[in-house]
Amino acid sequence: MRSNRATARAGVSLAATLPLLAGALALGIPAAHAADGPSRVTLAGTKPAWATAHADKGAASDSSRLSARVYYAGRDAKGLAAYARAVSDPHSASYGKYLSAKKAQARFGATKAQVAAVTHWLKSAGLTVTGTTRHYVTVTGDVAAAEKAFNTQLHNYAKGGKTYRAPSKTASAPASLNGAVLTVTGLDNAPHKAQHADQLPPPDAVFKNSGPFSSYYGSNTASTLPSAYGTKIPYAVQGYTGKQLRAAYGAGKRTGKNVRVAITDAYASPTIAFDAATYAGKHGDAKYTSGQLRQVLPASYTKTEECGAAGWYGEETLDVEAVHAVAPGASITYVGAASCYDDDLLASLNKVVDGHLADIVSNSWGDIEANQTPDLAAAYDQTFQFGAVEGIGFYFSSGDNGDEVANTGTKQVDTPANSAWVTAVGGTSLAVGKGDTYLWETGWGTEKATLSTDGKSWTGFPGAFTSGAGGGTSKTVAQPYYQKGVVPDALAKANNAAGNRVVPDISAIADPNTGFKVGQTQTFPDGTEQYSEYRIGGTSLAAPVIAAVQALAQEAKGGKAIGFANPSIYAKAGSKTYHDVTDTPGGKQYAVARIDFLNGFDAADGLATSVRSLGQDSSLKAVKGYDDVTGVGSPAPGYVESYVTTKHHH
Repeated sequence: MRSNRATARAGVSLAATLPLLAGALALGIPAAHAADGPSRVTLAGTKPAWATAHADKGAASDSSRLSARVYYAGRDAKGLAAYARAVSDPHSASYGKYLSAKKAQARFGATKAQVAAVTHWLKSAGLTVTGTTRHYVTVTGDVAAAEKAFNTQLHNYAKGGKTYRAPSKTASAPASLNGAVLTVTGLDNAPHKAQHADQLPPPDAVFKNSGPFSSYYGSNTASTLPSAYGTKIPYAVQGYTGKQLRAAYGAGKRTGKNVRVAITDAYASPTIAFDAATYAGKHGDAKYTSGQLRQVLPASYTKTEECGAAGWYGEETLDVEAVHAVAPGASITYVGAASCYDDDLLASLNKVVDGHLADIVSNSWGDIEANQTPDLAAAYDQTFQFGAVEGIGFYFSSGDNGDEVANTGTKQVDTPANSAWVTAVGGTSLAVGKGDTYLWETGWGTEKATLSTDGKSWTGFPGAFTSGAGGGTSKTVAQPYYQKGVVPDALAKANNAAGNRVVPDISAIADPNTGFKVGQTQTFPDGTEQYSEYRIGGTSLAAPVIAAVQALAQEAKGGKAIGFANPSIYAKAGSKTYHDVTDTPGGKQYAVARIDFLNGFDAADGLATSVRSLGQDSSLKAVKGYDDVTGVGSPAPGYVESYVTTKHHH
């Protein structure tokens, strides 16, 4: 289940250094009369793709109000990107030479003069400054003032049956600011929300799985049900626990001791401490020590109804319990966002970076690439680059809707997983056998068929696609250097000869049919709140599992931060450090049987019996070598220890 990121955007897109100008000099030409010539610098991507002449409904009212965020480019945006690459690349002389948060800010952040100049420009256009951080300034005002400041008209546009405001041409900033502005977000008011995927049951109402189950893969054969792929199939597992996942991914004796992992989601589960402790106790995970799980929460929450706040509780519960199950020695800091909108989720990521709250950040939320706008992408990438410079790696679930065609009608990847500066985590179906032995994995992609009324066959077998690991080729992000030579050209150049970013990078268990057991306080039909356990999946599971494996690897590395991991992950591609996952392990097609309560709680309203085929991910295929379902594969027993011997080329 991946969480749905909403998005009210803010942003800014330029880059350079500002001479120390006195406030008044920074004004240059008054924006209202500025020519479109050299006196303005465009803020690339601020006019969304959907703001077309065809959809134009005319000018927005001059007096209607808006709020926007103007992001600073900092004093050396090119230098930031270059240093972020150098410290992350095992072949660079600067590899691992991370900066403290304070030093990173001093070297690459906005100067006082830049902040003063940007603020002065916005105020002089008639906007009101309502807040400043080291990353951006927030402003409110009417449409007329915003049009004056950004030298564009704001119009109303039809989008998906609704009408939203957006710039009619790309916004710009005065050239006299010398590139102090990175981007502006909020000029368009279409929602940009993160989703937590639809596999997540609403924790406000209890959810339970019906049996029968397997305790490990294949332990309980559904002998009375029809065959699939020429053989009797097992019942789905009840839900793997930490011991099984640790064995599958080669944890050995590592626990992630002294490593800090952060988790970002929206809101906060009111019962997380109790639930996490109860779950650990029931499944043999180490007890939480004092302060091992902490929360950093905003002063207040917004948009709780629109974002379905309670639906995020299960997301946080899954993320926390999965990290602790796989890396029981790691400390976990949960950073809750005030809402599911991009501005608030980005603020949570910035909290992690500004305070260096952790070295590894797990993020089980996202949106479709079509909803990402370049202004927002620039703001996210700046945060990820600051993180890389400090030795912080970001892990994002790749999505739960395969190629997104069934979900959106268009083949596309998810975002922020598509950023070249994060590790995108894809998903697998995992078979762990007797005695915690790893049997195999397929790419996660589910087709579902139900039992016929006479019980003798599966209707329309293998049935329709229901969900699967997100992946594919980005349409907007250029191919990063670390993917060259590993990602096949057929994928990299699918959209353009120059090559694009392909996701995911690495993968782990995601299929809810071979899922993870979580424990959470939920509301029962009689109105009582009780702790209850259920099986769950989604790349929302894969991301915290990989984050936890990275914590084990960082411990193996002597505690030295891995930082942005992709250059290291791709450097090991094709080696025994990964399980090379395909859709048909040993040339076989696999499926499991599932029995579900129709009402999600008990048998009162009947049961539904279905067969779930594994390794059927929309148009995406898990094959030998790199693929767009599982990336380079999942961590094999050699993966964690491969970080012990990292040679530093200094």
